[in-house]
Amino acid sequence: MDRKSGILLHISSLPSPYGIGTLGREAYAFADFLRAAGQRYWQLLPLGPTSYGDSPYQSFSTFAGNPYLIDLDLLAEEGLLDRADLEKINWGTNPRYVDYGRIYGARFDVLRAAFQKGYPRDREAVEAFRRENKWLDSYALFMAVKRHFGMKSWLDWPDEEIRLRRPAAVERWREELREDVAFFSYLQFLFFRQWDALREYIHSLGIRIIGDLPIYVAMDSADVWAEPEFFQLGEDCVPTEVSGVPPDYFSADGQLWGNPLYDYERMKKDGFGWWIRRVEGAGRLFDVIRIDHFRGMESYWAVPYGETTARNGRWRKGPGMDLVGVLTGWFSDLEFIAEDLGFLTPAVHQLLADSGLPGMKVLEFAFDAREPSNYLPHTYDRRCVCYVGTHDNETVMQWKEQADRADVSMARKYLGLSDVEGINWGMIRGGMSSVADTFVVQMQDCLGLGAEGRMNTPGKADGNWQWRLLPHEASPALAKKLYQYARMYGRV
Repeated sequence: MDRKSGILLHISSLPSPYGIGTLGREAYAFADFLRAAGQRYWQLLPLGPTSYGDSPYQSFSTFAGNPYLIDLDLLAEEGLLDRADLEKINWGTNPRYVDYGRIYGARFDVLRAAFQKGYPRDREAVEAFRRENKWLDSYALFMAVKRHFGMKSWLDWPDEEIRLRRPAAVERWREELREDVAFFSYLQFLFFRQWDALREYIHSLGIRIIGDLPIYVAMDSADVWAEPEFFQLGEDCVPTEVSGVPPDYFSADGQLWGNPLYDYERMKKDGFGWWIRRVEGAGRLFDVIRIDHFRGMESYWAVPYGETTARNGRWRKGPGMDLVGVLTGWFSDLEFIAEDLGFLTPAVHQLLADSGLPGMKVLEFAFDAREPSNYLPHTYDRRCVCYVGTHDNETVMQWKEQADRADVSMARKYLGLSDVEGINWGMIRGGMSSVADTFVVQMQDCLGLGAEGRMNTPGKADGNWQWRLLPHEASPALAKKLYQYARMYGRV
């Protein structure tokens, strides 16, 4: 990665008249904004279909796209929807935040109408898409059966035969729910058709896309249901242990994520083919892949299934370079970033060194007045990615208000922060001027937003993933200011 900078803004956070950001006009406009601002990266969160809690890190499929992000105006231009009908729907009353309840209640009815008009026309193209995407058959059937059973987790499906994916049951349900199977297949066809067009436009502007690859997949996903042999599941496909992180300074109980853990020994026997297919799918979306929770590749926290906190877990050895080496060696056309945050041991540092991947430096973690920090810019080498903060952190202005006063004072002295320049812009300057090859800032920090702009608070069950950009905020004046900073520090 050479010396460039970019902005972190998820697709769902874009403006739109239909309650959530999409792959339509505003996405193209934001790409234009990035170009005008001298930015060469657009960083996104995972793009998969979201489940309970609306987190892009808990998806029904690691391969599929989120139907919420399909642009309705583009469908209307094709004649698949009537724009007047769309305008009658209440998609939410506050353009600053996604109202997921309303989106869930209305989006699929609208998309069903588009399916009924478009599928007969596009049937052959959808069939070609299905042949090219081997994951689609399992995903579409999974979603159709899940919808039939009231969106229950597949662990709770009342038909044991389809829950355990017995061949006869698969064929029977595929026939019985053939229209819904076609519907969910068509949604993926629409998503990827819109995505491919947007990605091509982004590339035409000289901008590359960074995207997240969550280390785990959701338990309630087509991935686990279709290929349970690759996960640590016991009798009747119930997990034996699940994912999390141990107690630390920030959380006395740790974090209980609840994802199923991989059977790495089983995966290794076929050369980690499941992971190769997974990264191949991510490569259809992104140019640079950030491996979430990279430290879990070295060792991971395993919590007995049924525990209510992560306290009683244990460290278990991860696949290390056996897997990392396969991925970096197999995909010569992709770049990777290691999210090397959290509790890091010498073994994790060694794995990062052996992998040759750039790690992450977060400025909000740098200023600890009590002890030295390797997040301070003078400690960086070039091969890293500097962030002011990530989607899991406070905005800069929120950090200024909530961090220890001594830490904020240290930041002011170290970076020469002033209220005249703006604390957020001083932090952006600090990252831009560092030797890190790549610098990324959240859009919220470019706007100087406070707590109202936070995207996610780890451990908080609701109210996350809702923040949205307002239409006027990605302005020419802001683009000009960002360009000046990027040019000053050699990132244009």
